[in-house]
Amino acid sequence: MMSETCPFCAVPPDRIFAETDLTVTINDGFPVSPGHLLVIPKRHFASAFDATDAEMAELWRALRQAAERMQTERGPDGFNIGVNVAAAAGQTVMHLHWHLIPRYQGDQPDPRGGIRRIFPALADYWSPR
Repeated sequence: MMSETCPFCAVPPDRIFAETDLTVTINDGFPVSPGHLLVIPKRHFASAFDATDAEMAELWRALRQAAERMQTERGPDGFNIGVNVAAAAGQTVMHLHWHLIPRYQGDQPDPRGGIRRIFPALADYWSPR
């Protein structure tokens, strides 16, 4: 099932990075780092918890393949992988999509805490309190 208003149900060919039977991987339209990708199931649904086992397996394979290709093409020093589920968690496009964000040494002064930095006051879990 596709949605006529969903930007991930009809991706322009020039944004496609890779494709499988069940997924499409695209360049993020608003990248937070060079090479930021989105891995998207072709079937339209909002939550990772609504994916079938086959879709989850294919999403993971697509993420791994994209990371391997990214490693060859851009040589990042690490990755953040994330998914937002529901508006309260920051999801703005209600079609499941996994972010694959390449990270580069020095792209942030102190990257510790990774995705925990969505709540900056809670990001530093390593310092004594």
